[in-house]
Amino acid sequence: MTLAGGLTATMAPAQAQPAGERTAAAAATYYLKFDKNTVTNSKLSLMKSVAGPDKVIASYKAGSGTSTNTCAVGKGWLPNGNYKIEFHRKNFDGIINGYVIKLADKRCSKGAKRTELFIHSEMKPNGKQGSIESEKWTNSNPNDYYSNGCIKLNPSNIKNLFSRLDSLGWGKLTKLAVVS
Repeated sequence: MTLAGGLTATMAPAQAQPAGERTAAAAATYYLKFDKNTVTNSKLSLMKSVAGPDKVIASYKAGSGTSTNTCAVGKGWLPNGNYKIEFHRKNFDGIINGYVIKLADKRCSKGAKRTELFIHSEMKPNGKQGSIESEKWTNSNPNDYYSNGCIKLNPSNIKNLFSRLDSLGWGKLTKLAVVS
């Protein structure tokens, strides 16, 4: 390109990165990882898939079930493996309420089908604390972390997770990985 005064300039490409790096950056994916320790003291992490070890974006104390038996329908913690995320809502109104992430059904190692699987907390459908047990989080003991086989976070942590995923884009969240 010739500029005023006879100077010549060359234009750099709009993207200075090699094509492979642009693709990797644009295709960033995230997933949730549930690392089982005990039914009332495990960890749910928001992970970013990167070259080498994946990056932990945030981690939260979590509970799952009332038993470590992964085949105990309605009370065991989740079987290991990958789960599809079916939907997320901030105003769910059902047996559980408020902020929820719905997980796909999964069979345990002995074949029992685990259904109605969620990542959730204890709150009213509007996300506020209620007065009945299933809608109030006390933080006074580990009992709040017990669930009927779901993954349970305290209310401020699930709201923080939703805020992060709202910013990153829920479409980039690919799965839940459950490990021991």
